[in-house]
Amino acid sequence: MRQAILMTLSAAAVGLSACTPPDAEAEVERALQDLNVVDETNLNDVMLTVGDPNEAVSYFAGANASDPGRIELQRGVAKSLVRAKRPTEAIAAWNTVVAHAESTGSDSVDLADAYIRNNDWDQAATTLNTIPPTYETFKRYRLEAMVADSRQQWDKADSFYEPAVGLTTRPASVYNNWGYSKLTRGDYRGAERHFVDALRFNDDLFTAKNNLVLARGAQREYTLPVVQMTQVERAQLLHTLALAAIKQNDVTIGKSLLNEASETHPRYFEPAVRALEALENNASN
Repeated sequence: MRQAILMTLSAAAVGLSACTPPDAEAEVERALQDLNVVDETNLNDVMLTVGDPNEAVSYFAGANASDPGRIELQRGVAKSLVRAKRPTEAIAAWNTVVAHAESTGSDSVDLADAYIRNNDWDQAATTLNTIPPTYETFKRYRLEAMVADSRQQWDKADSFYEPAVGLTTRPASVYNNWGYSKLTRGDYRGAERHFVDALRFNDDLFTAKNNLVLARGAQREYTLPVVQMTQVERAQLLHTLALAAIKQNDVTIGKSLLNEASETHPRYFEPAVRALEALENNASN
């Protein structure tokens, strides 16, 4: 399709050059340039979303080398490095973007995200502190909450989690993070509520199901919650609940749950079998 359009415009350019004034030729040149910009934008979008991350890094790095100084290409390099799970390089790339004259608050948030992926929480906090408080986005608040959690600043974390869930139509992962934060603090009831909220928005989120079971197990509630689950998930959740029981010295209940997990799983469930064998060996010794 693109080739056909280019051929048509090229033919038009040849025809016009013989019988039209220079202004018309300039119009054709602009049309060709506009077409290339649109085509490049579409390719950039593809590389950022569905292309292989490492190929995307090479693509944007090459484009940036050929046409340096364009912030959208610099962003492409940085975003692709994050997708390729190369956080150290991503940090350097995002710092280049943030230093650009056309940089925005969103770029600084993405730099903070790269620092967190590299487990550099202090630098993430420093970066977030450079962003004006009037810049209010879902991602900014989510990262602020995570940084506060890393410092055990629980009230501050709550103050960021609350607006974050209101700024997205898909808050399941935020509720899950918030619940895990409550779980870490020992607020098991609060954690349970947030995990239920997460599953209300995404009933396929297995980490929320597993965390919900951990919250219930910490309260010595050794029955599975009423949530949608597959047979394999049921076995895995029973295994999690069993380990929670054993950790609290409710060994008999733990053994029973491990047996149920092994029987429930549609195939051989090695982790549950190993745990049972370990318990039996300890008992015999």
